[in-house]
Amino acid sequence: MFQGMREMLMSKNRFAENPSSTDAVEPADNADFAVSTASANDTRLLGQALGSCLRAGDVVLLTGDLGAGKTQFVQGAAGGLHAAEVPISPTFNIVLTYGSGRLPLHHFDLYRLDDAEQLEDIGLREYLESGGACFVEWAEKFPQAFDEFLGVELRKVGDEARLVVAHARGERPQALLGEWRRAWQRASEEDAGDGAARCGRGEVSRVATSLADEASPVDASPPSVEAAPGQDEPCVLAFDTANEVVALAVGVLDARNRDVRALATREVRAHRASNTQLLPQVDALLAECGVRRGDIACVCVGRGPGSFTGVRIAMATAKGVAQALGVGLVGVSTLDAIAWNAQAAGVRGRVLVVADAMRKEVYPAWFDLDDDSAHRRSADRVVKAEDFARELESSDPDFRDVQICGDGLVKYLEELAPFGTVLSDGLWDATGRGLLLALRAAWRNGDADPLDATRHDPAFALPVYTRLSDAEEHERTKLALGDERNLKTGVRDLAPDGGVGRQTMHATAVLAAVPDRDGVVYRPLAASDAPAVAALEARALGSDAWSERLVADELSQRDRSWWVAEHAGRLVGYAGGLVVDGDLQVLKVAVEDAWRRLGIARTLLAHLAEDARNLGASTCSLEVRASNDAAQAFYAHLGLVRVGVRPRYYSDGEDAAIMQGPLPLAAHDVAGMHLQRLQSDEGPAAGDTAACIGPADSAKVQRLSESEQPPAPDSPKAQSPVILAIESSCDETAAAVVDGRGVLRSDIVASQIDFHARFGGVVPEIASRKHIEAICGVCAEALQVAGVDWCNLDAVGVTYAPGLVGALVVGVAFAKGAAWALDVPFVGVNHLEGHLYANKIGAPDFQPPAVVSLVSGGNTMLVHMRAWGDYETLGATIDDAVGEAFDKVAKALGLGYPGGPVISRQASCGNPEAIDFPRAMLHSHDLRFSLSGLKTAVVNYINKERQAGRQLNVPDIAASFQQAVVDVQVAKAETALKQTGAPTFCLGGGVAANPMLRAAYERLCRRLHVRLVMPPLSSCGDNAGMIALVALDRYRTGAFFDLSADAYAHANLDEPY
Repeated sequence: MFQGMREMLMSKNRFAENPSSTDAVEPADNADFAVSTASANDTRLLGQALGSCLRAGDVVLLTGDLGAGKTQFVQGAAGGLHAAEVPISPTFNIVLTYGSGRLPLHHFDLYRLDDAEQLEDIGLREYLESGGACFVEWAEKFPQAFDEFLGVELRKVGDEARLVVAHARGERPQALLGEWRRAWQRASEEDAGDGAARCGRGEVSRVATSLADEASPVDASPPSVEAAPGQDEPCVLAFDTANEVVALAVGVLDARNRDVRALATREVRAHRASNTQLLPQVDALLAECGVRRGDIACVCVGRGPGSFTGVRIAMATAKGVAQALGVGLVGVSTLDAIAWNAQAAGVRGRVLVVADAMRKEVYPAWFDLDDDSAHRRSADRVVKAEDFARELESSDPDFRDVQICGDGLVKYLEELAPFGTVLSDGLWDATGRGLLLALRAAWRNGDADPLDATRHDPAFALPVYTRLSDAEEHERTKLALGDERNLKTGVRDLAPDGGVGRQTMHATAVLAAVPDRDGVVYRPLAASDAPAVAALEARALGSDAWSERLVADELSQRDRSWWVAEHAGRLVGYAGGLVVDGDLQVLKVAVEDAWRRLGIARTLLAHLAEDARNLGASTCSLEVRASNDAAQAFYAHLGLVRVGVRPRYYSDGEDAAIMQGPLPLAAHDVAGMHLQRLQSDEGPAAGDTAACIGPADSAKVQRLSESEQPPAPDSPKAQSPVILAIESSCDETAAAVVDGRGVLRSDIVASQIDFHARFGGVVPEIASRKHIEAICGVCAEALQVAGVDWCNLDAVGVTYAPGLVGALVVGVAFAKGAAWALDVPFVGVNHLEGHLYANKIGAPDFQPPAVVSLVSGGNTMLVHMRAWGDYETLGATIDDAVGEAFDKVAKALGLGYPGGPVISRQASCGNPEAIDFPRAMLHSHDLRFSLSGLKTAVVNYINKERQAGRQLNVPDIAASFQQAVVDVQVAKAETALKQTGAPTFCLGGGVAANPMLRAAYERLCRRLHVRLVMPPLSSCGDNAGMIALVALDRYRTGAFFDLSADAYAHANLDEPY
């Protein structure tokens, strides 16, 4: 039946005689119809003509090679039915329904079905008789299923040219074919009568001989400036730093036509200096085209994929600019911007954009470019360059139709060039023009509205992620191998019972996930969990349960995420899913009956969603039994909606309800983290004008003019500024507001400890990702608590060094963006100096001179404070820091992370004299420290006890280790006080919260008659309050950074900055 029709069409070679004509070719048989189209737009128009003729019950069977334009044809048909939706390929859904038009349109792809019985499973007959129109791909696999139909085949005959041939079987399909032919003829005549050909019609569009002339030279690109915007015309500022190029643009937004008119564009080679180049270039570009900060109604940023640091620089800067101005932030794909730039340069046809992903990997994306658009044909992903080359080789495409661009060609030109035509290198990078065109396309498609600041809250914008962090990928690999050492949690001796094998800290690494308030621990699924998961499957799902082998097989699959919940070592729930084309498809969710209604399922799904987002997903879908009203209500509460039904989906014949929606991410305060409000000073005094600042009437601000200088240090303004300070040097995202009296109006911290705990320490990549997610929310909370708005700020301060560079970059770029938007000074702060100032939080009258002990996870040092800003390091650790030693000993004992608090708790129950651990450098006659030897001694002791088969006395080990640390710290502090004669002793850093250390210093200072000043316990760790106090003093002295400032991993506290 259908096969006979296909063979008949394939034999009609006469239809290909004039591929460049768009006129109908009159075949001998009136039932046949053939049209040649010259562009993708023509193919849609042809489909639109068919859609205008469709009636309920019509069936159209589509055939054609991959990329022939079947989806484009269906998109046109949907337009002919006046549907609001834009159809996409249904490959992974089997059937998609678009119901907003004159008739419902059902779009099938039967490729994944293997036998006719599955047609019943998907309810094909019900769809055919439902009163809508059906378009079916791969129907030739089931010829017996279709009696009457209109067959349409799309053949590729050139870059964009297609030969569309049709045949009707049955009375109604023959009538439909005649109506279609007449509708197409009318459309062609109307087009010709207008005196203007449709885009691409009449001839195959051709690329200019030299595209280099169309592209902007990047190394020294002068700004392309058009006329300045008219009065009150809203503007968009766009930029991208995903690779070695800083791409910039300023455009005017035309709301009526959803159009963006470019005012100025510029591309600058940054050579890994984007953070120093971006804002100075933005400043210059706006000045050249006459646009003020107040004219900016939207910020558009390239989301990547690209260099991790480069993408974060653009994203954090854009967040700072947009949030401070009170405008929306729209993210667009960097790869889309590259494709759109090529389209604007005249490139047509199939285009492959290949961006460099470092580590011998690339980000590939396929596009079809026509006169109207750059149509994306694949989702973002990352793949090894050599694997992608093999993939291209085995796919056997028509390489003559493929055009390749992207900065991945810089490294992999030789590997990729054989598979297509390499475009001019002027088209390899993102450009300002490409960013504006990508924004316009998103606006017209309904995916964005640059004038809707609420919809595009800067807090919601995130980079494009295509993989988990290295630590997470390594973790999943080890868990899939069943490495039992990585499956332990909680406080326990990790040595096997009676075991004599030698253990090290690294060999006994644990997944120290933090239990919730119900004692439930969440962690990735391990191979050893498979039996428990299969057993719970059988209890919860009956005949639809997976076997133990099926569960274990999932762990080795790419793009999967599986999580379990356990209590006291017993599995109480699990969930799993896979990511396909940007969608998290939830496969399983189950919780033991006794553990339901505790939020376990929601938390498990949030972990899946977190992983899925890091793999490039933005939506979620799942199937649930049609009769399970409670489950459907639960998923609806998470934001999913019912979109369809899969008939007889389950083994007992019950239908499945299909639900789709956004990713069900954790519903915590900010980025999955709870916000902490640290204890701040008392509120402002009555009548204090500096403290009575209220929220601004408008978030849009006009600050100091370009020529106006910062206030003189002795001016009234300098005596009472309001400053926002930001801290992001490690794993806390923090923000605080200080006023001119030194009163902390707010001090907010979002800690990431829960995300790092199972790895036994801070993972830099995870830290950077979390800072990007949290920074807007933390700053908004700090301003709200302080009772001020962005426009009330006189400066923005931030930690610029030392710390994790990836984490610091987020804070620095955000703060610079906000300071630029507000046109206020930007103040950089040394993180270590912040810990010195933390002592002022608990003792506002504190003044140097003093000796300060800085003890944290990254530092152990004694500092002589001669005056504020005048410091001398008296001694520092020559190896490990105190906090690092606590973490490593805790790890060796299997106590989890962070080590300081848990060691302290264990030590409170132990005997500090039980074990004589060494006091390294106690008698070195200088003020240096060493913790490595002590740490090694503890690990050796643990190994000897295990080798002897003795149970570890964890409290005694913890107490003895802690005592050894305290003894050395106190002895060195006494020496420093006596050498300097300082009247005051202070503490700083996270370890300063250790109760035993604080008590020992109290005894020392009483004995020496020295004043002891210590930060509040809440201010010992990283916080923004201490950064704000430093920023206030630096503001008063005019110690500002310019917009080319950067973040640094190291900084010498002794050197002025």
